[in-house]
Amino acid sequence: MNVTKILATTALVLSLAACGHDPGERALSGAGVGAGVGVGAALLGAPLLPALLVGGAVGAATGGLTSDKQINLGK
Repeated sequence: MNVTKILATTALVLSLAACGHDPGERALSGAGVGAGVGVGAALLGAPLLPALLVGGAVGAATGGLTSDKQINLGK
């Protein structure tokens, strides 16, 4: 059950993490979205601080390492 929650959270972070055009904007917005997903994971039973850190890190990495041509949620 926990693996399912982690995979669902990761999928959500990856799908929402990259808003903006340059890598800095995308990393910053990705970190925010990832931390938000971490809060959601904490509400489902994950420890709060690790969920925030992992969510923020995964979101920032996804946003910073992808281009707006790969993941684009619009303007």
